[in-house]
Amino acid sequence: MIGEILAGLAAVLDWHVLGFLAAGVSLGAVFGSLPGLTATMGVAVLTPLTFWVSAEQGLAMLLGIYCGAIPAGGIPAILINVPGTPASIATSWDGYPLTRKGQAGLALGINALASAAGQLTSILFLAFLAFPIARFALQFGPAEYFGLALLGISLMAGVSGRHVLKGMLAGSLGLALALVGLDPMTAYPRYTFGMSEFLDGISFVPVMIGLFGLGEVLVQISDRHASRAVSSGVIGRIMPKAAEARTMLGATLSGATVGTMVGAIPAAGGDIGSVIAWEQARRTSSDKDKFGKGSLRGLATSCAACNAAIGGAMTTMLTLGIPGDAVSAILIGALLIHGIQPGPLLFANNQSFVFSIVFLLVFASLLIMAIGILGAKPLARILNIPPPWLWMGIVLFGTVGSYALNNAVVDVWAMYVAGIGGFLFRKASVPLGPLVLGLILGPMMESNLRRALILTRGDWLDLLSRPILLVFVAATILSLLWPLIRARRRAAKRNHRLSSDA
Repeated sequence: MIGEILAGLAAVLDWHVLGFLAAGVSLGAVFGSLPGLTATMGVAVLTPLTFWVSAEQGLAMLLGIYCGAIPAGGIPAILINVPGTPASIATSWDGYPLTRKGQAGLALGINALASAAGQLTSILFLAFLAFPIARFALQFGPAEYFGLALLGISLMAGVSGRHVLKGMLAGSLGLALALVGLDPMTAYPRYTFGMSEFLDGISFVPVMIGLFGLGEVLVQISDRHASRAVSSGVIGRIMPKAAEARTMLGATLSGATVGTMVGAIPAAGGDIGSVIAWEQARRTSSDKDKFGKGSLRGLATSCAACNAAIGGAMTTMLTLGIPGDAVSAILIGALLIHGIQPGPLLFANNQSFVFSIVFLLVFASLLIMAIGILGAKPLARILNIPPPWLWMGIVLFGTVGSYALNNAVVDVWAMYVAGIGGFLFRKASVPLGPLVLGLILGPMMESNLRRALILTRGDWLDLLSRPILLVFVAATILSLLWPLIRARRRAAKRNHRLSSDA
């Protein structure tokens, strides 16, 4: 075993491999920081370039893009409230409020550190717990996926803040938008109004760019006579203080654990993992009122969770040959082209290559962390750009990114409509998080529930007899009842204190 580890390390330390890794991390940072150009797009576009090099060199570039794009997606989420990748949605919830408080540098520093912590934690899971996690993920069928989506939907109330009713209405709108397109079981068009452009449904990324990016631009334009969110030159420190680091440590590890477990489940990516981890951290925190308003714990949790999904997805891909997310699905194709078959035999017959992947992930994580810390101040200078130029840049990159996703003009229109909707929602104090949750989880919940009912021939009792689904249902019920339980406990303590004083 030691010999295989050393052989894997030696293959990675070749300067050609390290050069491809550095190029991949740099390209990943570009793809992640530009809204609409996701990690999936970066890996897909550059995969053909790796066909003429060795497997180690090609995989080094692709893994570098993967590990670089996810943390970089948090940069625009923090600075301009536009998530660079879908996994960075929850990052904007606390990152952008910190920027508005003049702590953009600290937010970027936390993003770099927590992202690296999440990736390294998930890599440890990959190295030591690959088979147990993969065996657990293999037990997931349609019923279990429905339970996972149901748990995610139950978090709508939590991410709604104090506007629960408005949040539930926004979440219902997201679920309704998720119904547009072909029926997942019968392929019958739904709510397309006879327009072929809607047969594929409403793309999530353009809607996200519109809600968070264009919507924020319209809000700032309407409030342009008010003071700027951040005064010119105010970036603040980058590294957290020792006391702040201790406060974030538990949240970071918790987010990394949740992100790894969710990432190991096929089709459940960092976007779902980060939202679940953020909401659970908020529920268990003693200062939950600060979440969504610039909480350091909230930012660290979301950054760690969305990046930890990388190791989880790689675990499922390598051990079972099942893609954990869209990027790992492309990576499977790249490995097959190089003559490498992911699966249990890979661990038995080519252990040194597996350890090469582990070391590549470690080096990529450390490299993107260094880039994030050293580049925090130059990146934060974007806040010094005159607002009209910044608004124009956001709209331009959002438009290009939305179109480049599917080369479809309808995605551009979806972004603009979502931007107007995001502006109106902000003015009406309607939270956007539940709408995004509904749009992401709606298709997953509907299709898997219907598949599960087909398998059980409509027998709900047979469906609910599955232990993993029961765990998710119990967690969903507890998630919905927990606010009421806490409110009753607080009322009981208040009444007891009043009676004691009397």
